[in-house]
Amino acid sequence: MERALAIGEEKTKKATVTVALEEYIARRAQARILESRGKFDDWDPDYDYKEERRSRDRKLGLLD
Repeated sequence: MERALAIGEEKTKKATVTVALEEYIARRAQARILESRGKFDDWDPDYDYKEERRSRDRKLGLLD
């Protein structure tokens, strides 16, 4: 705890623990994303996400 307090910029133990847990969660989530790399066989290299958004927005009446 003392090391975390010394390294971090937080002023309280509670804030230090909160930041540490947020960083822990973010790293775990990122690791899961990285583990999934290359596991999507149905990827369509011709998929145009911008056109998909424009089509959706047209249907919703957001574009003229």
